[in-house]
Amino acid sequence: MVKRIVAIGFIWTCTAIAWAILGSTIFYRTYSSDTQQLKARVASSWGTSQEQTPPAAGYEIVSHRQVPGTKDGVPVIRDVVDRTWSSLPIQKSRVNAALWLDYRRKGLLWYSTYQVDFSGAYDFANPSDQPQQVTFKLKLPAEQAVYDNLSLAVNDVPLAIANEKNEAVATVALQPHQTAELKAGYHSQGLDNWNYSFGDGVTQVKDFQLHVTTNFPSFDLPENTLSPTEEHKGPNGWDLAWNYKSLVSGYRVGIALPQKLQPGPLAGRISYFAPVSLLFFFFVLFVMTTVRGIELHPMNYFFLACAFFSFHLLMAYLVDHISIHIAFVVCSAISIFLLVSYLRLVAGMRRAALEAGLAQFVFLVLFSYAFFFEGFTGLAITIGAILTLFIAMQTTARIQWAEKFATR
Repeated sequence: MVKRIVAIGFIWTCTAIAWAILGSTIFYRTYSSDTQQLKARVASSWGTSQEQTPPAAGYEIVSHRQVPGTKDGVPVIRDVVDRTWSSLPIQKSRVNAALWLDYRRKGLLWYSTYQVDFSGAYDFANPSDQPQQVTFKLKLPAEQAVYDNLSLAVNDVPLAIANEKNEAVATVALQPHQTAELKAGYHSQGLDNWNYSFGDGVTQVKDFQLHVTTNFPSFDLPENTLSPTEEHKGPNGWDLAWNYKSLVSGYRVGIALPQKLQPGPLAGRISYFAPVSLLFFFFVLFVMTTVRGIELHPMNYFFLACAFFSFHLLMAYLVDHISIHIAFVVCSAISIFLLVSYLRLVAGMRRAALEAGLAQFVFLVLFSYAFFFEGFTGLAITIGAILTLFIAMQTTARIQWAEKFATR
């Protein structure tokens, strides 16, 4: 009996090492490709994360002054032109953004790509007693992005736009003390996060309203971002608002788009956990066969371990080609079929084969499926382990183990 237990333990240890190698291989395939190629390819074709800032407006003040000097030893009066820039503060902001989540997959990872419709209306005023040529500048949220239907308009009059590096620039004449409503808009696309920043450092914002709608059921807030002042969940997503009468803050507004279940990391974590599943299964099978007097050679345990390992090996490469959920079902069915069809051929194992198949379903399939529920995996596995212990204790409470070990 002791030799049999040692042999089973050796088989479990070898299988655990194989699972560790398989899990490491999956993570290497996932993250080495991501850092070198895949995310850069997604960003190059779709765009990077975006951070929109408010537009800037201002005008140039030109003044002349006489400066005495000398030229060839002769006193002269030179005319010096001074140019200063006068910035116009934003008096009111009404900003809207609609986000559509549109996942893209590269290799073993899904990327949270999105489309965004941005529009904003900003009030500026000419404080001068004279007409001024006011220049409006809208900094685009990302250099590596595509902007469709980019527009600037002042008091509903479209402006001719010039591009200067990463800015859309337009100029319009404003009369003395005239208020101008600048409207800006575009359609673009990005990756992972969408942000709205008030400016560098601590900034004062007056009469600000930002309204964001989404088509996804959940979202997160990145670090150092402001929480929405209003949240409403609709049938197709969220309706979020940030409303401030007078805000002084160094934080920004940000939305982190939900991450899809990642096939590569999920398959890797399941592989790393597989030795625990096999240990529970071997324990239940050993107790069941010992109580019933069924002979199982360590070679039988070896083939059963191979049936377990086939689940993870097949899933590691099947998730490259089909949905992780479909791959999970296919791998589960094949692994259970291998185990049950094998045990039913072992003498006296027809009934035990069904019970072993049920045990495999619990410890392999259900335990592995717990990894699909982020944050509940440990709790689900702990509950399953406690229930297993309870059943084993109840069914073996009257067994005389000394006699069993003495006769085997």
